[in-house]
Amino acid sequence: MFVAVVAACAPDPRVSTLMDQNDIQSVVHRLFINTDRKDWTAVQLCFDDSVLFDMTSLAGGQPALLAARDITAAWDHGLKDVPAVHHQAGNFLITVKGDKADVFCYGIAMHYLLGKPDPYTRTFVGSYDFHLVRRAGAWKIDRFRFNSKYIVVNKDVSTELQSR
Repeated sequence: MFVAVVAACAPDPRVSTLMDQNDIQSVVHRLFINTDRKDWTAVQLCFDDSVLFDMTSLAGGQPALLAARDITAAWDHGLKDVPAVHHQAGNFLITVKGDKADVFCYGIAMHYLLGKPDPYTRTFVGSYDFHLVRRAGAWKIDRFRFNSKYIVVNKDVSTELQSR
């Protein structure tokens, strides 16, 4: 006769933390990837209903509490004439505390624009501070801050692009 004995084990909290960190980083990745694709519905799914939104390092002013649809409407308007957008993020530091998390990461955003007379690129370099909350099992961004380090506008790239 075979008797199976199963010991009750509590889940390892380190595994839960790693799974949460992976899920949180995935939300930030989807935010950037879907912004590049201009898939505003998918971008909205990354945000909580309202977001403390802070781009003051680029535009001045004060942080504002905005609805996710208002953020994506502004991005849609601002990127409408930008044929190609590319975000790259890295050096993630993620701290999880229950159903809340803080994320820091470096970020670069490149915009390829069709200027007159020449196309050019615009590169934004900086870091991001995000805060996320877990709602109904899904992580959502409820605070978004971009910390600009510098911006590079390169019109010389147009000569190289046109010669190809």
